Parts: sequence; C-alpha cells; structure tokens
Amino acid sequence: MKVYLDGKMVDADAAKLSVFDAAVQHGVGLFETMQAYDGNVFRLRAHVDRLIHSAMQLGLTDRLKPEPLCEAVGLTLKKNGLDAARVRLTVTGGDLSLLPAAKPKKSKSGAHSLSVLIAATTPTQYPASLFNDGVTVVIADPKANPFDPTAGHKTLNYWSRLRTLSQAAAAQASEALWFTVTNHLCGGSVSNALVVKDGQLHTPIARGEEPDGAIPSPVLPGVTRAALIEIAESLDIPVHRRMLTINDLLEADELMLTNSSWLVMPVAHVEKSVIGEGVPGPITGQLHAALIEAIRRECGSSDAADA
Repeated sequence: MKVYLDGKMVDADAAKLSVFDAAVQHGVGLFETMQAYDGNVFRLRAHVDRLIHSAMQLGLTDRLKPEPLCEAVGLTLKKNGLDAARVRLTVTGGDLSLLPAAKPKKSKSGAHSLSVLIAATTPTQYPASLFNDGVTVVIADPKANPFDPTAGHKTLNYWSRLRTLSQAAAAQASEALWFTVTNHLCGGSVSNALVVKDGQLHTPIARGEEPDGAIPSPVLPGVTRAALIEIAESLDIPVHRRMLTINDLLEADELMLTNSSWLVMPVAHVEKSVIGEGVPGPITGQLHAALIEAIRRECGSSDAADA
C-alpha cells in the first residue's frame, strides 16, 4: 500500500513521522475520514474545507489550500488502484512546542513543519442486518463541554470517543450517544444524530450554526449530516436545528445516525427503550435511498448501492 506523506507517495511501511511531532507528543492535529466511490470521494471539497477551517480556527495553520489537498487525495486513490475506498486525511501538529516561551520549529519554507498524511484502504463492510433491523445504542458517561475550544472539530484527540465506543461494543451496542454538560444531545461517538418526530427532522445545532448570542456548540458539522439535511429540504421535510433533550430522543418516531462510512444507520433501541416501532422508519429509509442516489449522481458510481 502506498500513502501520501508531505508531497510524496511512499510505501506505508516506510512512512515516518518525527518522534517530536506534536501529534505524537500532544495529540495535536486534525483528520478527515471520507468514502470514495468509483474513484471519487463523496463531498471531498466539503471535507477538506472543514479541515482547513478547523486548522485556522484552532490556530494550527493558515497555509493549507483546498486544491492541493483534493489533488493529493485523488493521487492516493489512483496510486493504490482503488475505486471504492475509505480515505483518511491527517494533518499533524509538526515539530512545534506548545509552550509560549518556545519558538516553533520552522521548515525551510518558513512554515511550521506540519505533516500531511493520506491513506486509502478498502472500505469497511457492515452487516446488512444493522440497516435492516436497526441498532442499539447506549448513553455515554462523559459529557461534551461547549466551552472546550476544540469541541466540534475533528482533532486527533479521539481517545475518549473511542473509549466510549469500545464500552458500547462491550454492552452489545453499536454506538454511544454523547450529551453536553447541560444534558442536550450531541450525537454519537463517531456520528451525527437526526431525530424524526411527526414527519419532521430535528438535529442538534452544530458548530457554526449557533444563533447570535448562543453558547458555542460542541457538535461536529458532519458532511453526511449536511447532505441529508439538503435532501430532506428538497423533499419538503421540515428540518429543525435545535437543542434536544433525552425526552426528545426517547419519544422520537425515528432516530438515525450518520457518518461517511455507514452513511445512515437506523436506531431501534436506546439502551432498553424502544424507538418508534423498534424498526427502521419510513423517513430514515427515504433519506437513505435518496443519499445513495446523490452519491451515484455526484460520484458517477454504482458502488453506493452496497452502502
């Protein structure tokens, strides 16, 4: 397997980062996980733009450009001969110190020595039963803090998310739902959440969607979530971005989780509570089918039929 590392395609076994890279030393960096169909990443520019915006907002760098990153993703797919793929784009913190008194190390170009790493692998195959029957999710113990400046960004500091996901798996569940310190729904450990009630779609307010004067949102503005909102609006399904409570969740007619890998995952149970009829609902199915059609249209692919 070949990976893209700092402008070059290298064998994965030969790819190296400095032991002093801030990604290794402090978990400083950003990443995007994307899905390719027929050699084209669905909503690639949206993923890249989100990463660049986070890099600027969090003070990592203002030097990333979308066109070279998009080209590098395409090159990685081509060099590995992959049409359908899971693509991971990572930008590390580089050899810099987070201590104010220290001067960040500079590269020859004068920029912080960030590293850009892109890896493309075969996509994960999920059992059809998860989509046909719906999944069970649990409530995560940790709480998201809206005043954490890194919340709502896809940073490398994913340990707590992965730990709750592992705990969910140990409880025979597929995801763990996070709430904020004010007990409002965020989404899953690795997914966004959308609730259906009385034929209308409700989703937590994401970062960048806050009304004037509101507290910041710790919810990641998901690319697949945005695609589903667009689709729902095109189908005249009312969409509401608002703060959701546990009661909104448990009293929902339908609940779905979204990310780039599984697209739309219907939820049948939140722990022991049944959601709706306990099976995937009609609006979930309608949105899932429309999303697959959008992928086919935008990526020119039939691969999405297996999603």
